[in-house]
Amino acid sequence: EATEMSNREEAEIQISELDLLSSMFPYEEEFVVTDQLAVAELKHYAENESAEMPSSKVQFVLNVKLEVSNTSMVEFSMACALPFKYPAVLPEITVRSSVLSRSQQIHLNSDLKTYLMQNCSGEPCVLSAREWVKDHAAAYIDRELSSSSVTTSNAMQSEDIMFTRLWIYSHHIYNKQKRKNIIDWAKELALSGFCMPGKPGVVCVEGLQSSCEEFWSRVRRLTWKRILIRHREDVSLEGGGHAEIQKQRKFSTLEEKCFDAHGARGNHMDLGQLYHFLEEKGCADIFQMYFGFEGH
Repeated sequence: EATEMSNREEAEIQISELDLLSSMFPYEEEFVVTDQLAVAELKHYAENESAEMPSSKVQFVLNVKLEVSNTSMVEFSMACALPFKYPAVLPEITVRSSVLSRSQQIHLNSDLKTYLMQNCSGEPCVLSAREWVKDHAAAYIDRELSSSSVTTSNAMQSEDIMFTRLWIYSHHIYNKQKRKNIIDWAKELALSGFCMPGKPGVVCVEGLQSSCEEFWSRVRRLTWKRILIRHREDVSLEGGGHAEIQKQRKFSTLEEKCFDAHGARGNHMDLGQLYHFLEEKGCADIFQMYFGFEGH
């Protein structure tokens, strides 16, 4: 029953955010809901105990006009979809503009996503995303065009490669399919780390930043009672060859670690064993971040 309750709360939060957006942006050219039926379904669901979960996500477009280089106005459109679990999970937002090249658009969207991942946990955040676009989108237009293609390719080569380690916390991980996904995806994306199933569930992945982001976006799309990035570490690798990446790793592969607390608590993991495992790997400080108390 508890999850049912939170689904209704999430639906109510989505509805009040849509109401806020339509009062702030009353004109169609600024804000338009692309699927009115989904909104009607969501309202019905929020108001009726017996209603089924809505069948489609609420989708809408926010348009932001920006002055670029004091002369021309450019329009950026933000196509937004709210997953059913939003705001417990992030909104899906794609920013487009006729003035952006494909790579500029990819770059902008990936930076927006990173901003949301780092700043929006569990709170409505469509407005903060819009603010971010207003403040930052124009900067992406000149990213590659300003310099000749020769200097661009050199700049690209010297650009630092980022090594990332994500510490993911989940209310629980029991489901066999999810556990298989976690291990298979990590392998496919050349990530190492570990997954501790049970309650709570802990997943650590490390490797190239882009691979970690891809892993997180896949894992997030599965249904979870609660999942979030507790902590992330980013290290810039000069040049960033294979050897550099290997040197940063604290784990050799991604494996499942069961620290079973035999006895009455059943699936609850023995956090003392987890603490010692992290300590061996030189990550004892992370324990504090997850559980807010010292281990041992």
